[in-house]
Order: sequence, then C-alpha cells, then structure tokens
Amino acid sequence: MSESQVLIKAPTIEVQGVSKWFGSVVAVNDVTFQVRPGITGLLGPNGAGKSTILHMIAGKASTSEGEVTVLGQPARNNPDLYRDIGVMSEHEAVYGFYTGREFVEFTARLHGLSPTKGPVDRAISLVGLEDAQHRKLGDYSRGMRQRMRLAAALVHDPQVLVLDEPLNGTDPRQRLDFHDAMTRYAEQGRTVLISSHILEEVETLASTILLMVSGKLAAAGDFRAIREKLDEQAYRVRVVTDSPRRMAAALAGTDDIDSVSIGEDGELTVLSRNVTSLQRAIPRLAKEQNIRLKRVETLDDSLESIFSYVVDR
Repeated sequence: MSESQVLIKAPTIEVQGVSKWFGSVVAVNDVTFQVRPGITGLLGPNGAGKSTILHMIAGKASTSEGEVTVLGQPARNNPDLYRDIGVMSEHEAVYGFYTGREFVEFTARLHGLSPTKGPVDRAISLVGLEDAQHRKLGDYSRGMRQRMRLAAALVHDPQVLVLDEPLNGTDPRQRLDFHDAMTRYAEQGRTVLISSHILEEVETLASTILLMVSGKLAAAGDFRAIREKLDEQAYRVRVVTDSPRRMAAALAGTDDIDSVSIGEDGELTVLSRNVTSLQRAIPRLAKEQNIRLKRVETLDDSLESIFSYVVDR
C-alpha cells in the first residue's frame, strides 16, 4: 500500500474522550469518534451537543476533558491549522451592505490569499451564484445567503469543511445544488462534516452518520448498518395484496412475525425481527394462498426511522 493510500484512509478529525460543560450543564459527555475523508453527517435533536462538538473541532471552543485533533494537530489555539479548515456556523454572520462577491473576497483576505480573484471566482462558481455575486447580501433570499456563506467557507480551498445546519432556508433546487457541490468537493479527497436536521438530505449525501443524543454519541456508521444493530427493535414492513385478511392470517402463523395489523385502507403492517426471512416468506405464502401481491416495502430502512428510534428510546 502506498503512502498516499494510507493518508486517504487516515482519519482527518479525531475526537477522543471529549466532554464539555458550562457550569453545572454538561453539553458533551465523554464522546469519542473519528471522521475520515468524505461526507459525514452529525445528527441529533436540539440540545444534543452538535454545535458544541463542531465549535471544538473548529478550534472555537476548548474541551473540558479529552482531546480534539484535526489533520493530526490540536484543534485549539492553532492558527496555522485554520488555513486548512473551512467553517460555516449555524447563525448568519454577514454584512448586508456587502455584495456577495465582496463578502467572499473579505474572507479570502482574512485567510491571507493574494491575489483573491481566482479563489473567489472558483468558490462562487461552486455554489452557483455567479449571476448574483454583485448584488447586496441584504437583497438575497435566506437560501442565497446560505450559499454565499458556503462560498466564503471554502474560498481558501480547505482540506476540512465544518458546516453547521448549512441547508437552513434553502429550497429543494438549492439543496440539489448543495448536494452536487459537496459531493464534488468530497470526491477530491476532502473531509466534509455536516450538522443537519434535514434527515432525507443527509441520507442521500453522507456516507457516515454520527448520531448524538443528550450530549453522548448514540450511534455511528452507515445508517443501514446502524439499523441492523438495533436487534431489539422489530422492523416494520408494509404489505399490500388483493386479499389482506387471508394474507394476515397466513403471516400470523409464521415463526418470525411479532404482529400483523390491517389498516383502514387494507394495507398490512407486519412487525418482524427477521426481515430477511419475512421477505422470503411473503411471496411463498402469497403463492400458496393464491394471493396477488401489489407491494412489499420495509418502512424502517431509512435514516428518519433510525433517528426516531434512537432518540425516543
């Protein structure tokens, strides 16, 4: 294996035994994880500690205990490191009297870039706002301001992007553009860490999920792998047939079924802890009973269902 291959696989962000408290309030409690190149989603309900974690990764806050390193260096009090980190905070911080281009140029100069034209052109092009770059930020929609803030976060071409709720205020078209931009950026070997509550967007964007609840890391990994580890939670499967009552009776007689219910529309909701066995049993039972299957789908094979289960348990 070459040195470059090793570097690609090495974690770019390491959070080791990190806790953070404010007086008697514990915001983050003994959290450990690694983030590698690609796109990682940081999820959790309000108050879970997501923003606090991001602030410590970005060097904006110190840890009360534990260590945060980025690209192998301490994240706190390390100005040289910040040239390799792009940060977009949750709350807007723009001057409405600046044009979009002036705002990105200002950020470029703060990072010591000279000349600024090339990097600013590239960053604005990446977020698709070339036509609006000379308008005042005060005249932008919220979604447009979010995209120009993203341009400012990546104008210095950082190795690591830390984005706190970047999709706030964006419409579906803008989210698609954001998806494409972040995918292209990650394909260059960069690390993108995104905090978001828009689960369906993170599901299609992030290859890895970090799920925080009450200041602790509740789950980490590919969201489907996380779901497979939740053995105590039965899967929900929807079954639509031309004879729901006969199909319900047939399913109820099998060993891998926890329960079967029939909705007002005649759709069956089946709970099973062995969804693979269930999916094999359904067509077999339908054939034996001469029942026509219209649709079979797993209801829990999504990030939203995993998020709801982990957060609510």
